[in-house]
Amino acid sequence: MNLFITGLVLDTIGEIFIGLAVLMVHRHIMKEHKIDTDVLRTIKKERIVAVAGIFLILVGSLLQIIFYV
Repeated sequence: MNLFITGLVLDTIGEIFIGLAVLMVHRHIMKEHKIDTDVLRTIKKERIVAVAGIFLILVGSLLQIIFYV
């Protein structure tokens, strides 16, 4: 495994960790229920976007690895 692939994999893992941290914070905020419904709706939308973003990061990284290997 060359240095480029190693860097790509580590970068992808870091981006996924950041996405998971955002999802965990949103989940914690939603459990509190001390915020209004507009904010809760926005958080739910952001959660969908975050999951989609994590999925796209994974797919993009896999495609790059396949291309360079």
